[in-house]
Amino acid sequence: MNGIRPKDTRLRLDSIAYENLRHQVLRRDGWRGQSCGAMSNLEVHHKQFRSQSGGDSEENLITLCVCCLERCTSRGGTASSRDPVPRILFGGIGNLRARFDTLKQHLYIFSTELGNLFQ
Repeated sequence: MNGIRPKDTRLRLDSIAYENLRHQVLRRDGWRGQSCGAMSNLEVHHKQFRSQSGGDSEENLITLCVCCLERCTSRGGTASSRDPVPRILFGGIGNLRARFDTLKQHLYIFSTELGNLFQ
């Protein structure tokens, strides 16, 4: 035996099954972003990317708002293979700062969209 393990097969669902799973994750997460609590502009995000052998499973998916998802992916994708959302979003004093920053981003987007309505 040469000691090389075969590549783990990941679960990849067809589009209909994935859409059902996506709605299941949204319901599980209470239709809220799990880092900031936002209830709009939600995305279901893979904790471990498909390209890194992450599967389409409920355990590998999390609901994030677009702002938090952008913040997560702008930091180089994942904080680690097991923890894609920066830990600062979930606990400690950093949590307050992160939520404040996210609120500012949401308010900026809202004010921009509102301004566009009246132009």
